Amino acid sequence: MTSFVHVEQPATHPGVARAEAVIDQIRAARRSFDGARGLAALLLAAIVASLLVVADKLMSTWNDGGLLVAWLVLWGVAFATLAFFAGTARTLAIRAVSAARGAARRRAAARADEQFLAYAKLDPRIFRELQAISSRQEADSAEAPVTASAQSAKLADDSVPTLYTALRRVNLGQHY
Repeated sequence: MTSFVHVEQPATHPGVARAEAVIDQIRAARRSFDGARGLAALLLAAIVASLLVVADKLMSTWNDGGLLVAWLVLWGVAFATLAFFAGTARTLAIRAVSAARGAARRRAAARADEQFLAYAKLDPRIFRELQAISSRQEADSAEAPVTASAQSAKLADDSVPTLYTALRRVNLGQHY
């Protein structure tokens, strides 16, 4: 008589499951990370350090009799500065981080445009489509002359798409 053995095998390896869990936790921690908080703490520490240096320079000229009072005043200034500038340092840090992220996005878009143009020079189909887009835009601009104020209002309303986005719209049939 023939018998078949059916052994239940796990679908995943326990080590792989643990590694995937660790990677998921790292991704979750990275998504929740706010770089502005660390930058705010750094800016606040720089402000407090500069005030402490100034206070130390003032205290170094005093004699030993007023040193205890001077240290109390110095630490009072330090804690008051921490309390007073905490919100300002945080907003400044948030602005700096958002500006850095925006600059990184603009650099990435410019790099993508450069790569796309380099590829378009090698592929005649893409190059012809880019020429068609530019001729269409020239024809549209020649048909409807606009004043400078209307043109600036139009530019404020519609952001200029990148070459990749423009070609994607053309390929999807969503012409300007």
